Amino acid sequence: MGFGGVSGGQRRGHVLLLAGDAAVRRGSVLVAPGVNVAALAMVSADALLGCGVPADMVCLEGVRDPNTVLARLRVAVGAEGPLFVYVSGRLTADRRGRRHGRGRGLFVALAGTTAAGVRYTSLPWEWLLGELRSRTAGETTVVVDLVADKAAWPLVEETGTLPGLAGLAGVEAFGVVCGPGAPAAVGGVSGYTRQWIDQLRRAPVRPSNVELHVLAAGSAGLAPGTLVVPSARELETRSVPVPVPLPIPAAEPVAFAGTTRVVEAAEAVTGSVAVVGTEDPRARLHALAVGGRHAEADALARAWERRVVERSGQASAEAVQCGEIRADLARMAGDFASATRLWTAAGRARLAMQGADAAEVQDAAAGALYCWTQLKDRVGALELGPALVGLLRALPLLDPDRLRLAERRLETLRTPACAPDDSRVVRS
Repeated sequence: MGFGGVSGGQRRGHVLLLAGDAAVRRGSVLVAPGVNVAALAMVSADALLGCGVPADMVCLEGVRDPNTVLARLRVAVGAEGPLFVYVSGRLTADRRGRRHGRGRGLFVALAGTTAAGVRYTSLPWEWLLGELRSRTAGETTVVVDLVADKAAWPLVEETGTLPGLAGLAGVEAFGVVCGPGAPAAVGGVSGYTRQWIDQLRRAPVRPSNVELHVLAAGSAGLAPGTLVVPSARELETRSVPVPVPLPIPAAEPVAFAGTTRVVEAAEAVTGSVAVVGTEDPRARLHALAVGGRHAEADALARAWERRVVERSGQASAEAVQCGEIRADLARMAGDFASATRLWTAAGRARLAMQGADAAEVQDAAAGALYCWTQLKDRVGALELGPALVGLLRALPLLDPDRLRLAERRLETLRTPACAPDDSRVVRS
């Protein structure tokens, strides 16, 4: 499917959106690449490219022949203008003959790919890297939203990144790779891709690709263990200009007045100024959390939430979003009780504002359930379970298996003979 077209010798941009094979576990879809590509295709090409040159957009879905994908990739790479490549789907590996180094052995599964025919029915990761090496510096952006299956995940874990991407001169590469145990996708579009789309649509001025990546990764509700490429630490190592995480003393309350910028007490400690007020702190929150500075991230998030509540009210969409961000920070810190409580509250608030069929409501409920299943403290799980079950019962469009799981676990927890640390780790 192609979009756009201006004749003549004018410099043109190119957008290539590739939907590989879906990742499915026990009937639950972990990533729906076709849905991701369809949603991303609704964003204008100039917004994806970050410039206003005329551009073509090509969406590939349901392709079975890797050579067809390669031909399209070569056309895109050969364009003289800026290039945006998006790849979503299942990352797999050739179990029999995988070779380490620069992505060899990894493949993007296509429609019809089987374990026995990986080498012949899927796109070799090295093909993608090889074509991108010829691109002009500063003109190419690659975004991936992948789930690695059981064959590919060990290769990804071993390197801690997607092999080969960091060595592509002049290519900005961003994305996430979930493991084979990732929770099922809720609402169709995966969290990371949806956040890219939302940020592009909401921002009055297009953020940089780095800012889009950091904000998307920090707001997507990623499962523990998800590979984020590049991580906040890698961005700092490369001296990429992103918001620098600064310590915020957890014991000190922060007062806000309107939209006045507030200089935190961190200035006295570090000589730096941590500004909260007129700027969006999500990039800094994500960097703090990824760096293990969870108390500082929580303090900054609470300060931001207080300011938003003072400005917009407790029931505002902005305040609810702050609660969701605090929920995800709690999850990253391993505080599953707080995460469950915050996600449940966010789900109820969004249910009242948006209705049961809203993707944000479904996401909040799924986040609450996941965190509740990780909670090993029986007393805490019993305390939080009824509110969660009540939320799930109000969402008829949610996977009914999730409600049954929650009801069964709550019933088990209420049984006196239940072990104190009983919990079921369920991600789908």
